[in-house]
Amino acid sequence: QVQLVESGGGLVQAGGSLRLSCAASGRTFSRYAMGWFRQAPGKEREFVARISSRGSSTYYADFVKGRFTISRDNAKNTVYLQMNSLKPEDTAVYYCASDATYYPFRGDYWGKGTLVTVSS
Repeated sequence: QVQLVESGGGLVQAGGSLRLSCAASGRTFSRYAMGWFRQAPGKEREFVARISSRGSSTYYADFVKGRFTISRDNAKNTVYLQMNSLKPEDTAVYYCASDATYYPFRGDYWGKGTLVTVSS
């Protein structure tokens, strides 16, 4: 059974940083692209970033370019999202997902999310 478990969320002041982690189990992690999405209160879920199976390619939503970095450690079956220069509008539940394809990335398995709250 595939499981994705996010961690690292919390409360941070604007301008601060957080690093989210997503630990995967249940299948060969290195064969799958991984992505991060987020859902703010009252809004639809939106794409944040994705990374190819070996980590050679990444892609970001415009609103996080230059501030967030996605990375992965296939030896640890973990994908990360380093978030810097956080803004109040980054407040959301952040979800990781996996997909057999890097693009299009729709997500075949999802974690339950971790809450990030950025105070002004």
